[in-house]
Amino acid sequence: MKITFYGHACIGIEVSGKHILVDPFISGNPLASHIDINTLKADYILVTHAHQDHVLDVEAIGKRTGAVVVSNYEIAMHFAGKGLNYHPMNHGGSWKFDFGTVKYVTAHHTSSFADGTYGGNPGGFVIEGEHKNIYIAGDTALTLDMKLIPMRTKLDLAILPIGSNFTMDINDAIIASDFLECDKVLGYHYDTFGFIKINHEEAIKKFFDKGKDLMLLEIGGSIDL
Repeated sequence: MKITFYGHACIGIEVSGKHILVDPFISGNPLASHIDINTLKADYILVTHAHQDHVLDVEAIGKRTGAVVVSNYEIAMHFAGKGLNYHPMNHGGSWKFDFGTVKYVTAHHTSSFADGTYGGNPGGFVIEGEHKNIYIAGDTALTLDMKLIPMRTKLDLAILPIGSNFTMDINDAIIASDFLECDKVLGYHYDTFGFIKINHEEAIKKFFDKGKDLMLLEIGGSIDL
């Protein structure tokens, strides 16, 4: 499983010969100006919630690639109305795709489209691949619901927001990793806007001092699990 960071909360995943994009917000992110959305491959687009900084490039990429949009019912129907392929889900539900099993789990946040229309309830995703399992939290506060995830799935990586203000901060992300029983964390949702800028060295040290590994990838950078 290969994980690529495309800036903000956008993640690319390559697993079992399939390409998955999560929350594509690239063309509107100056920090990701070197990423060309027209070159990205996508068989599936996973969307955690409807905010513009998570859905901006869904339509363009989905129409070009024919990718299946996987999200809550309201978001899936929104993009179905734009002619995209879709697979609706809701909290607690799982589905076995051709790359692995996806479970849509709780996130504590809000969810509306840029025009104010309802975007359903926000969520995160647990992906169980053939060899590795990951959790993508989406935008969320620290929540005790995270303790439920390792009761079903042993995680190899947790992808957690760390920018504070709109989501968890570093300290809460450390607690989240305890709840998840996963000491390997990829941070995201930081630095894009002034409200969510972080001190990288301080963040990494806080995790290190707790015996944990926080990875902060350059935009376009990848890791292999």
